[in-house]
Amino acid sequence: MTILIAYDGSGDARAAIEYAARQVRPEPAVVLTVWEPLLMQVAWAPLAAATPVITDPESGEQWEEERQAERLAQQGADLALSGGLADVTTRTERGGGPVWATIVDVADELDASLVVTGSRGLGGARSMILGSVSTRVLHHAGRPVLVVPPPKEKAED
Repeated sequence: MTILIAYDGSGDARAAIEYAARQVRPEPAVVLTVWEPLLMQVAWAPLAAATPVITDPESGEQWEEERQAERLAQQGADLALSGGLADVTTRTERGGGPVWATIVDVADELDASLVVTGSRGLGGARSMILGSVSTRVLHHAGRPVLVVPPPKEKAED
């Protein structure tokens, strides 16, 4: 079986990898980073109409966002390896919709035994407006999901 670890480079994602490496039975793991071209990310914005159109990269070239995603996935894999997971590979996927749906699709493709994700810990209105990737993965994955909350802030003396 395979553990799928969603990683976006955030502190919450880092905490999720470190926790999973300490707590789950060692088995093959895939660190997944979902990316999307910047043009697609801002296409909905009102200012997008005033910005120049960016074309796809030349044949054989990569989007800068894809290269960044590959670096993030490798960073996540390095964290998993240093935390104790032994058989770790990386994967990047270009999102064509919500990030949570891409994570669920990859989990299905891999028949993942567990999906690990961090939680940004958004509450109330922010969670309702922005949505929660971890909540949607939890409700749509159809398999065990480990949602790791953000680390507690250290109390000041």
